[in-house]
Amino acid sequence: MISPLAYIHPEAQIGENSEIAPFVYIDKNVIIGNNNKIMANANILYGSRIGNGNTIFPGAVIGATPQDLKFKGEESTAEIGDNNLIRENVTINRGTAAKGKTLVGNNNLLMEGVHVAHDASIGSNCIIGNSTKMAGEITIDDNAIISAAVLMHQFCHIGGHVMVQGGCRFSKDIPPYIIAGRDPITYSGINIIGLRRRGFSNETIEDIHNTYRIIYQSGLNITDALAKVEAEISMTPEIEYIVKFIRSSERGIIK
Repeated sequence: MISPLAYIHPEAQIGENSEIAPFVYIDKNVIIGNNNKIMANANILYGSRIGNGNTIFPGAVIGATPQDLKFKGEESTAEIGDNNLIRENVTINRGTAAKGKTLVGNNNLLMEGVHVAHDASIGSNCIIGNSTKMAGEITIDDNAIISAAVLMHQFCHIGGHVMVQGGCRFSKDIPPYIIAGRDPITYSGINIIGLRRRGFSNETIEDIHNTYRIIYQSGLNITDALAKVEAEISMTPEIEYIVKFIRSSERGIIK
């Protein structure tokens, strides 16, 4: 299942039942698990760690050195979980001294031309649209949907179960369960269709909706709005996640 036209460094570790097409390049200090399919002209570079059951399409580059002038050749990794679809020309850079690794979880779809910069962290069950670009050290929580051609500033945090509309750009955090869109980007309601598809109850959805009414429509500052949420809304895990996310935001949330 490994083409004789592929280059695999003798120190690379390849698991069982993996299919490696012609003209694939696999560097040293690479570990690849079982049941992966790596298509022609993909490059798996130094420091890559790839789990099981992934499909990597032509032209993808995993583990390239960071596009960060502070990078001085330190040891770092780009770590991919299981069952991901990494489409054509996706680039995933390895980490720097800041965190040491770039992470992509499980069951994600990264569409054509996505760029994942150094030390970024993508959770699981995410969909990232064509040509979306992530700067260094961004974090995306589980079950997020990021549409095409989105530009993310470094250090931004995107919450779980969000929907970010295509063509947006932002330099603030996007809290969980919402739709973010328009230009400039703004809160555009909760992601009610996505939440229903994920099995959230009507009661939980209503609590999330009421929480964001307080945060975005009460006219209160963030500190007072969160205090009002804690006083008036049941502290389910979903509401606790929202409150903790906003309180810990270093860049502030979108308006």
